[in-house]
Amino acid sequence: MENLIVIKVGGNTLNQLQPDFFRQLQSWLRQKKKILLLHGGGTKISELSQKLKLAVHKANGIRITDEKILEVTRLVLLGNTQPQLLQQLALHSLPALGLNAADQFLLQGDFLDKQRYGFVGKIKHVNFNLLEKILAKQIGVLAPLALTKSGQWLNVNGDSAAAEIAGLLKAEELYLLTDVPGVMSAGQVLPLLNQKKAADLQKTNVITTGMQPKILAAFHAIETGVSQVKITDHFYNSGTKIIQEGVNNNELTFSNL
Repeated sequence: MENLIVIKVGGNTLNQLQPDFFRQLQSWLRQKKKILLLHGGGTKISELSQKLKLAVHKANGIRITDEKILEVTRLVLLGNTQPQLLQQLALHSLPALGLNAADQFLLQGDFLDKQRYGFVGKIKHVNFNLLEKILAKQIGVLAPLALTKSGQWLNVNGDSAAAEIAGLLKAEELYLLTDVPGVMSAGQVLPLLNQKKAADLQKTNVITTGMQPKILAAFHAIETGVSQVKITDHFYNSGTKIIQEGVNNNELTFSNL
């Protein structure tokens, strides 16, 4: 999709959005960019699950999702974090529309690994025509949930969902916004990261379990045609730019590792 920017906003980041975040969105809209925001809600999902005395388990950074956890996830994403983000956008006079998988089967998916993760999915198809019409007029605010062809709801990791959608729609840019300024090593942000270096950093536990799904998603986006992918906490920070093997490798500087 031409002029498309996909932005994943983590659940912890929603309460920390600064005025420059909204000014950047306004600037992009003036430039006729199409903007799709995907929002998380992991912390609130865990908090509500614990209040309901539901066990919270993760594997490889992915939330194990049974039927009860799935209901909690839908409740938090569609009833709490999405309205919260929509309210903030409205307060900054930004036109936005809340979206979910049930809107004309906007997001279709399939089980990631039902035996291992339960009702966790992977995005397989996006209703391109519907989304293009919506984004031509306003910002889309989308929850990371999918529906199977038979109508089963699936929980999707927010970073993975953003990367899959950005790849399927051939977005120009993907921003994975988090609560740290980028991929960190020895207290400094790594300006560039390729797969080989990421694998090395995972082996030495510099890249921890919490960051791994985000990095895997970022590389998937690059491999599926997204022109630029960044992991950062603010648009004005350079963050960590994800690059393919053999691309600008002479720019990689890891002397601080």
